[in-house]
Amino acid sequence: MIRRIGTFLAAIALSIVSTVVGVTVSGGAAHADGCYTWGRTLSEGMSGEDVRQLQIRVAGYPGYGNVLTLDGAYGPATRAAVSRFQQAYGLSADGIAGPQTFNRIYALQDDDCTPVNFSYAELNDCNSDWSGGAVSASTAKFNARVAMWKLQAMRHALGDQQIVVTSAFRSHACNNAVGGSASSRHLYGDAVDLGAGPHSLCRLAQQARNHGFNEILGPGYPDHNDHTHVAHKSSRTWSAPNCGI
Repeated sequence: MIRRIGTFLAAIALSIVSTVVGVTVSGGAAHADGCYTWGRTLSEGMSGEDVRQLQIRVAGYPGYGNVLTLDGAYGPATRAAVSRFQQAYGLSADGIAGPQTFNRIYALQDDDCTPVNFSYAELNDCNSDWSGGAVSASTAKFNARVAMWKLQAMRHALGDQQIVVTSAFRSHACNNAVGGSASSRHLYGDAVDLGAGPHSLCRLAQQARNHGFNEILGPGYPDHNDHTHVAHKSSRTWSAPNCGI
């Protein structure tokens, strides 16, 4: 009797929370997340901001040499990325984003929408407001968030061991101070330099090919023998000769 009363009270509480946060309760799918909450199951052919938010979280699963477009359209590439994400976490890999997929994402993200193993502070030791780069502060910060989700996927693929970040966003002033290229992707917020740690620089460069980075520079490339550089850009530039890339 006591157990039944407890279950009844829990159901009432869930109903109240769902009403407050505007989440539709259906088939155990209700979940109020501090960052973003999906209110419907997503599948190929659908579109909207909720699809784009999903694409950000699975941007690190585009397949070897590919980059997932964050356009809010659930096409074959998004379905494939969702399927790879599901497979990576032991879920049914049907390419349909439902409660189990979203619950896994909720467990992977902090309330500021960054993945649990990376932070805005970690990707910006230049200034506090993301200003002064080649794009607006909000765009630089968004680009960094997407890069973090790619790194989170890469970290999981590497056994959930630490990935050491040595440099990321730079304003023009910060970039000039370290002698960076005038066209550096660090100015856009989507470049991250990685240092050796649990994994060698070559291992990092090799693995990055699977996680949506169009720019990978590492050992053997001029001035990159002490780090592996990963970034987003419009065309592919991979060069780490000492690593077979």
